[in-house]
Amino acid sequence: MPSPPSPAARRFGGASVVFLALAAAAPLTVVTAVVPGAYADSGLLALPLLFVAPGLLLLTFTAGHTAMIRRLPGAGALYTFVARGLGRPAGVGVAWLALLSYNALQIGLYGVVGAAAAPLLAVPWWAAAGACWLVVAVCGMLGLHRTAWLPAVLVLGSVVVIAGYAAANLLDPAGGRITWAALEPVHLADVSRPVLGLLLVAAAFAFVGVETTAAYAADVRDPRRATARAAVLAVLFLTVLYAVAGWAMTVAAGPDRIVAASAGRGSELAFDLAAERLAPWAVTAGRVSVVAGLLAAMLSLHFIVTRYVMALGREHVLSAGLARPRPASLTQSLAAGLVIGVCAAFGQDPVVSLGRRLAVGGGLGILLLLLATSLAALLFLNRHPAGEGFWRRFAAPGLSTVGFGALAYLAYLNFPDLIAVAGGIVLLGLLYGLVLRFARPVVYAGIGLGGAAVVVAPSPSAVVLPQPRTPGAHRPERINRLAG
Repeated sequence: MPSPPSPAARRFGGASVVFLALAAAAPLTVVTAVVPGAYADSGLLALPLLFVAPGLLLLTFTAGHTAMIRRLPGAGALYTFVARGLGRPAGVGVAWLALLSYNALQIGLYGVVGAAAAPLLAVPWWAAAGACWLVVAVCGMLGLHRTAWLPAVLVLGSVVVIAGYAAANLLDPAGGRITWAALEPVHLADVSRPVLGLLLVAAAFAFVGVETTAAYAADVRDPRRATARAAVLAVLFLTVLYAVAGWAMTVAAGPDRIVAASAGRGSELAFDLAAERLAPWAVTAGRVSVVAGLLAAMLSLHFIVTRYVMALGREHVLSAGLARPRPASLTQSLAAGLVIGVCAAFGQDPVVSLGRRLAVGGGLGILLLLLATSLAALLFLNRHPAGEGFWRRFAAPGLSTVGFGALAYLAYLNFPDLIAVAGGIVLLGLLYGLVLRFARPVVYAGIGLGGAAVVVAPSPSAVVLPQPRTPGAHRPERINRLAG
C-alpha cells in the first residue's frame, strides 16, 4: 500500500467532507428547478416519496462503499475500488468514465449558472459563466486546503434558503391547513410505469455527488472513518431535505393545484410561493443563493476531477506531470474554458447545449460508476472478508448492485444513446488497460495501488537458474583414483 500522506495534508474533519458532497449535489437547484419540472411533466402528486427510494438505495450502497473506503483510502476513490474488485482493465475504463462524467456535470453547470445569473447581473450568459469559471480556476490553483471554506459557506446558504422557504410554506398552507396527500403512497399509481421509471432515474440524479466523499481520504484527519460517515450523513440529509421541500410546495400551492402551478410557473414556482409569504429581500436572497449554490457545485466537482487526475497521474496511467494538484487543476480548467468559449462563439443556448445535455450525460455516467462500484465491492469484500459481516460484504453490495442495475436499465430505456456513449467510453478505457498490460507491465501492475512502489518479478522461463555441480567434477583425477 502507498505511504500515508504527511500530517500537514490531513487538515479536514468529516464536516468539511459532508459540505463538499452536498455542494456537488446542488440541492437548491434541485428544489427550485427539478422538483417543479417533475411535477409539471409527470403530474405525480406523490413526487416527494420518490426521493426516498434512491436515498434508501444509496444508504445500502454506503455499507459496502464504506467498507471499501476503510480498506483502500485514496484519491482514486471509485476507480481504485473497481480496479481492485473487477480487475485493472475495468478500473481504467471506469476512470475514463469518471473523468468525463464529472467534467460533463461541471461544464454543464456553467451553462445553467450563466442562464441564472445573466438576468440578475444584466450581462450575457457567457460573461456570467466566464466569471464563475475564473473563480473556479483560481480556487483550483490555490488548492482545496485554502479554499474549502468557500463551497461550505455557499452550500450552507443554499440549505438555509431551502429550509426557510419550506418553513414559510408549511406555516401558511393553502386553504389554511396542512395536507399530507403528497406523502401517501397510493398516489404513486397515478402515473404509468415508464413515467415512474424515468422519475426514479431523475430522483437518483439529485443525489449525484454523495459518492465523492471517498476521494478526500488523503485530506482528512481520519480517512477511514470520517469519509465513510460523511457519505452516510450526506445521503440522509439530502433524502430528508428533498422530501420535505417537495411536500412543502404541495402544501403551499395546494395538492390539487401543484401540477398546474408547476406547469405555469416552472422554475419560478418556489420563488413565487416565497414572494407570497416572505419579504422581497428573501426572494432576492433565494435567487442569489441559486447562483452561489451552482458555484459551490462547480468548485466541488472541480476538486473531485483534480483528485481523479492526480490519482491516474500518480500511477502513470496519465502523464506523471498531472500527479500534482496545480497541473491537474489547470488542465481541466482549460478544457472547461474551451467548451464555454466554443458555445459562446457559435451562439449555442446555455441551458440546452451546456446544461441539460451534459448534466444528463454526466448523471448517467455516475449511475454506471455506482453500479460498477457495487459489483466491485461485492467481489472484493468476499475475496478478502477480513472480519466484515454478512451485511457489509454480501447483502448490501448485492442489493445495491441489483438496484443500480435496475436504474441503469430504466435509464437505457429513456436515454439509449447516452448509455451507449458511456458504454463506449468504458470499452475504450478497458482496451487501453489491456494495452498497458502488454506494453507497460510495470504501470499496469500499479493500477489501483495509489502510486505504491511495484516490483515485477520476471517470468520463470526467462530466468536461468544455476544447476548443482556434480561432486568432484572439478577434480576428475581424484574420482578416478578413488574408484580404482
